[in-house]
Amino acid sequence: MIFENIVNAFSKFGFSDIIDIIFLFVLFYYLLLLIKGTKSYQMAIGLLSIGIFAIFTDLLNLTASSFILNNFLTYLIFAIIVLFQDELRKVLTEIGSKIRRKYNLDQKSGLTDEIVNTAVALSLSKIGAIIAIERENKIINYVNKPVTINAEVSKDLLLTIFTPSSPLHDGAVVISNGKISMAKCFFPLPPLLELSPSGTRHLAAIGITQQTDCVTIVVSEETGKIALAFKGELIRGLDREGLKSRMLKYNL
Repeated sequence: MIFENIVNAFSKFGFSDIIDIIFLFVLFYYLLLLIKGTKSYQMAIGLLSIGIFAIFTDLLNLTASSFILNNFLTYLIFAIIVLFQDELRKVLTEIGSKIRRKYNLDQKSGLTDEIVNTAVALSLSKIGAIIAIERENKIINYVNKPVTINAEVSKDLLLTIFTPSSPLHDGAVVISNGKISMAKCFFPLPPLLELSPSGTRHLAAIGITQQTDCVTIVVSEETGKIALAFKGELIRGLDREGLKSRMLKYNL
């Protein structure tokens, strides 16, 4: 009887069934990897065992067991939603994040080019500047009375802000969510023990990257050299390609 059921099942087997099985295998494998090491992992193994047992009860024609298990499996989808709501939320969030990152790839590339071109132009003119690119931590919590801008990022606008005759020249520009959100921002300096011959802009860049996860670009007014600060570390002497590669490394 079991052999006949298996033969009948495979006699109707088609290419679409193979694709269906591969898809389900990959899906379950990915979900098990996601919850491995958590409390939900044991529950998933238990549910999988019940599912396999239900298949065997059908093959063996165990009427009573098959009836009970099939009725239980009817409500399995609700049990999965309740038991694995955190994991399902995590999966959907990860999928959404990947789609969003792919969708915004061109926009990020354009933003990076605008900032790099600005830094190079400021460097050639030896105009001092500091640009902080916000990531997860909000920079607004570390500055007092900044000037709100909320404008699209462009080389022309950034150059205008940092022009020595501009009232916004002193202080830093903050770029948040792809826009120039604030200007004339003064950041906290690092502790006295960490002070060095660096200028105030470089120290401010180190200070804000110690407090937040932002990436800060500094152009020296004295030498025109470009530096980048991240996690309290200052990388000096960057050219166009060096600055761009660093920004892409930090997913900016």
